[in-house]
Amino acid sequence: MSITTPTNRLIHSASPYLLQHAHNPVDWFEWGHEALEKARSEDKPILVSIGYSSCHWCHVMERESFENESIAQIMNEHFVCIKVDREERPDIDHLYMEAVHAMQQRGGWPLNVFLTPEQKPFYGGTYFPPKNWSQLLVQINKAFQQKRTEINQSALDFSQHLQTSDLQRFSQDPALGKFSTASLDTMFGILRSRFDAVWGGMDKAPKFVMPSIWLFLLRYHAMTRNQEALEMVSLTLNKMAMGGLYDQLGGGFSRYSVDAEWFAPHFEKMLYDNAQLLSLYAEAFTLTKDERYKSVIDDTVSWLEREMKHPDGGFYSALDADSEGMEGKFYTWTWDELTTLLTPHDVTSEYFNATPIGNWEHGRNILIRSDNDQQFMSDFNINKHDLDILVKAGMEKLLMARNQRVRPGLDDKVLTGWNAMTIHGLLDVYKAMGDHKFLHLALQCMLFIETRLMDNGKIYRAYKNKHSDTEGFLEDYAWMVQAYTSLYEVTFDEEWLTKATRWTDYIFKNFYDPTEGFFEYASTASEKLIAKKKEIFDNVIPSSNAIMARNLNQLGILLDNKEWRTIATNMVARLSSLITSEPSYMCHWGILYSEITHGMAEVVIVGPEVEKRRQELHRHHLPFAYLLGTETKSKLPLFEGRESKDRKTWMHVCYNMTCELPTDQATVAIQLIKNRP
Repeated sequence: MSITTPTNRLIHSASPYLLQHAHNPVDWFEWGHEALEKARSEDKPILVSIGYSSCHWCHVMERESFENESIAQIMNEHFVCIKVDREERPDIDHLYMEAVHAMQQRGGWPLNVFLTPEQKPFYGGTYFPPKNWSQLLVQINKAFQQKRTEINQSALDFSQHLQTSDLQRFSQDPALGKFSTASLDTMFGILRSRFDAVWGGMDKAPKFVMPSIWLFLLRYHAMTRNQEALEMVSLTLNKMAMGGLYDQLGGGFSRYSVDAEWFAPHFEKMLYDNAQLLSLYAEAFTLTKDERYKSVIDDTVSWLEREMKHPDGGFYSALDADSEGMEGKFYTWTWDELTTLLTPHDVTSEYFNATPIGNWEHGRNILIRSDNDQQFMSDFNINKHDLDILVKAGMEKLLMARNQRVRPGLDDKVLTGWNAMTIHGLLDVYKAMGDHKFLHLALQCMLFIETRLMDNGKIYRAYKNKHSDTEGFLEDYAWMVQAYTSLYEVTFDEEWLTKATRWTDYIFKNFYDPTEGFFEYASTASEKLIAKKKEIFDNVIPSSNAIMARNLNQLGILLDNKEWRTIATNMVARLSSLITSEPSYMCHWGILYSEITHGMAEVVIVGPEVEKRRQELHRHHLPFAYLLGTETKSKLPLFEGRESKDRKTWMHVCYNMTCELPTDQATVAIQLIKNRP
């Protein structure tokens, strides 16, 4: 029988991803009481299908299966079908992704998980072709009717696995956690053994960026002067910026490369990747002064302004990989398209390694740069000045033409955590480059969050025309605290620290588990799922507990709050064995481990030229320093006894509240920071 309903109940959702499914013949529910109660009252299994709006294979499965009326009929008859936007409900996604991993299945999206009416998982997987999917639906229904006892037992086993905390598996007595350079050496050795010495990144495909790894290595280099660590970072950043992972025309990075050479990206662009990469390239720029990094930063921020910015200052979540039904069509070129747009003597096509038959699939070309401009200039008998002019003009023509194409889908919801991450990235760029444009963008974004995503004494997860009903998760709150603290560091406006402190107090009240000494991912007031989780492992986004631990260490130093510093230190100490043995997935913890091991300089700047001195210091690579400043006086503990009395601007470099003699020379202060006593 044909299903003729033109829309389903997802039409009332605010999520761009759920709205994509609002015209499926599947009788989708959002996650909530109505769906869960229907499953209980009708004793039906629940099918939870989790994805996100820029997910290529989510679109494929929708076209093949969820828009197929005969398959939808099977789903509607035998299951309560729930669609979940993983970006709005990462708590549900984390929970059932772990369940699928426990089933020895590969994780990914779309994530399709079958639950008992009590929300306990018993089977799951990712993408299924339509024939396999329809067969699986029939088999699951049959098993649910005929083998209920076995299914209930399996679901119970998986639920018990989910209720076992990662901390129960991996944490240790904090007294056993020792902070030593030897452990950092071990971490470096493991990362070096997994490093791709030809193309950069970790030695496997597909290749994800994982910015925390490279930020850790920059700190390891700063501590040890290990040149190889810096070379690993430089090679990775250079190769990423030359490959197809980076949008050579428009700026911004795709989510990952399907190959080991950063050549063919999975073309979706995520805000969280680019936010973190701003921080990474900015920090690398302060150390190397490599103009290529500055160019990447400028072009990526231009892309954010041009394609990702809400009119009122927030940033949208993602751009789809697909346009006109083809992955990457918006970003790739046929040879005919290139030769039509460019003049006969223009070398732009060759410069970006395009070929008449295409360097990718379907005769299309991904634009990439080569290592050796000198060889290119020799081959084409052109000098650097003329090459730069030609390529710049050619890129402008191509970008103008590309802007007329059918654009990839835009996920135009604004997520709090990802925007706070972007604020932090913009402020890192502002520190490194000094252009007030970056500070202005960060302040606009913060105003958007404060006016649109804060209400009733809470921070909410998402905004699209209105804020979502879902309260923010630890990820959102932790990144917000970091954003506030970062704003203090570049403005020395203590109101930002007041806000950071206020939300930290809220986090302790609503997320902290004093028994384990870590923070829950979801607030104590949030909906109760079948298990409560604490996020400790880094993925493409760092662990929210690691972000929060770094916040506590930094605020503990800035505010002289010894309790917060102790909690942060104990969090790292409990995980120190895991951090040392598995740095690839614990690198943000590794950053904090290095900060505790080395110690953080407290740089107190007092005097009329406080802003000038801040700029001078921030232009240098000083990862083990926190800056505080005031023109006259401050109530912050570190300023006690350090007022400026002679109208000069003095810099006090301190460790653990013990200071060197003050200096009015930035170069002297920098040496005091770098050559810790």
